[in-house]
Amino acid sequence: MAIPAHTHPTETDLPDASEEVLSASVNAHRGRGRAAGLNMAGRYEKESRDSFDDGWGSLDELPPLKTHVQEERARTIITRNESPDISFDRSINPYRGCEHGCIYCFARPSHAYIGLSPGLDFETHLTVKPNAAELLERELSSPSYSPRTIAIGTNTDPYQPIERERKLMREILSVLDRCNHPVGIVTKSALVLRDLDILAPMAERGLVRVALSVTTLDRKLARAMEPRAATPAKRLEAIRGLSQAGIPTSVMIAPVIPALTDSEMERILEAACENGATGAGYILLRLPIEVSPLFRDWLLRHRPDSFRHVMNLIRSMRGGKDYDAQWGKRMRGDGPYAKQLANRFALACKRLGLNRSRKSLTTELFIPPTAGGVQLQLF
Repeated sequence: MAIPAHTHPTETDLPDASEEVLSASVNAHRGRGRAAGLNMAGRYEKESRDSFDDGWGSLDELPPLKTHVQEERARTIITRNESPDISFDRSINPYRGCEHGCIYCFARPSHAYIGLSPGLDFETHLTVKPNAAELLERELSSPSYSPRTIAIGTNTDPYQPIERERKLMREILSVLDRCNHPVGIVTKSALVLRDLDILAPMAERGLVRVALSVTTLDRKLARAMEPRAATPAKRLEAIRGLSQAGIPTSVMIAPVIPALTDSEMERILEAACENGATGAGYILLRLPIEVSPLFRDWLLRHRPDSFRHVMNLIRSMRGGKDYDAQWGKRMRGDGPYAKQLANRFALACKRLGLNRSRKSLTTELFIPPTAGGVQLQLF
């Protein structure tokens, strides 16, 4: 049934975990093996459609949600940004949506721009860009192009499960390798080890670095929060494999969730260091727009006893709100608890010898591509 689009719970709403809020929803039941329990309409939609239990005990007859994939012939592939608090000005996203399904993913609201839900749709309706490598080669060949490190994995994961079949990331890396173009990769997947044959030679030329995102070492918690991402142990194995291949490798504790995963910060850094990581970073949990109700629903279903504590700590670092998008604060938060996290991170990195040196990737070797229909220069 279609009804006027509902408004999401306000930021001051902190329902009791004992309330039967969203945990018994049809969406949560059908989304077995998914993180989101909601599939609310995007903020640009005029109507909202929802499923509900009719009381006849028929939930078990409903099939689980399947992943749907569609292709998009993109017109451009390099995305530019001017954000002052991130270290790159360009990135590539070969996929829209992410089957890893991390409940806290700040990229979820992007699905609203294409008429889909940031909830379960984000995990189950994926878009692939099959012409990504072709477009990249064309854009790198432009006479006006000036090389700087391209970031991949800053929005959705380039090594999510569908990459095993589509191999878009491998095609992109092949182009960057041929052009001697620098690239920084962030992923939660051990699938990155598949491309060691490309990454290792690029690393020898100072063209690549990789960061593995490790949120928790608790396998059960990771399964609930990041249901289709690699296990924490597999991510540590990936750090070791990359490091042994001579690839500069870091660990990203992203996100740090107060009262849920923040106590693991030092253990994660130690485990990553033992497996060869030389750098580290962290990002405080971000809950922009539709991510906030999704995360709060997840908390009520999986950690109801911690709901108030987690949300109160988040708001203590976000000016009393679920999220503050202000540059300079959105990644780290503000206030005493945020400062404590920053101090703990700095002390642990110093003790472990992380971030002692960080060489910039080189752009001096860049050679514009001439293949793929690109016009050759006369002289």
